[in-house]
Amino acid sequence: MATHFEVRIADVERTYAAQAAQAAIDLLDKLESNLSRFRTTSDIAQIAQLLPGQKMRLSEPTFACLEIAKRMELVTHNAFSATSAALQTQPSMPQWNLLPEDLSIQCEHGQLHFDLGAIGKGFALDRMAELLRSWDCPAFLLVAGGSSILAGDAPLQTAGWSCGLGEDNATQRFYLSHTSLSGSGLAVKGEHILDPRTGRTAQRKNRVWALANTAAESDALSTACMVLGEQELEHVLAQDHTWLFFIEADGTNRPMGHRALPLPC
Repeated sequence: MATHFEVRIADVERTYAAQAAQAAIDLLDKLESNLSRFRTTSDIAQIAQLLPGQKMRLSEPTFACLEIAKRMELVTHNAFSATSAALQTQPSMPQWNLLPEDLSIQCEHGQLHFDLGAIGKGFALDRMAELLRSWDCPAFLLVAGGSSILAGDAPLQTAGWSCGLGEDNATQRFYLSHTSLSGSGLAVKGEHILDPRTGRTAQRKNRVWALANTAAESDALSTACMVLGEQELEHVLAQDHTWLFFIEADGTNRPMGHRALPLPC
């Protein structure tokens, strides 16, 4: 997934924690083999070969990730899409359906060029969290690239995992537990976020962080919020009960949403 992942585990014997962390990294490698568009044998690369009317059976992780992607399209009124990159080579968005009875995807229109960069990291963190809980390691912090964070139980005798908005040693920090925090912006990769509804690049210049129950959801929401207008944001927040935190160009902070803020550090 072309980024750096970190696994932190608390309140577990050191050697056992290292084994659990390695198991989580091994799982990440397996997910990468299914979800990366850069691997020719992956599900995502193979999906791009489908013609309209054709279908393909998927691995369980790929199907589950695309189910979440489809749901987040609805939640964000199509401001998020896992196929928005297709507009760079096609005149309109491709259309696709999932067939739960046989874990398949069917191409309805266009060429299915999926790019899971805006949801794949979060999905991987969610699956890694499930594995760590199965290893009886509930107090964990998982980080992908510094912009996707998933916190499990708080370490003993703490208010939570101390996490910052932005670079390491960021002044704006919160204690997180049982939640995910994801950020999107243009500072690192430039104008790489497309509005799936228009094909134009995101116009929002401030950085946005989204708090949600799962990392896949917070990743998708933070990306969508780069292209949503203010009134659209209010509507999405009202139905999804999430929380956003904008870092403006002048460095000031602006929270909005319908969910309690995490405790500041």
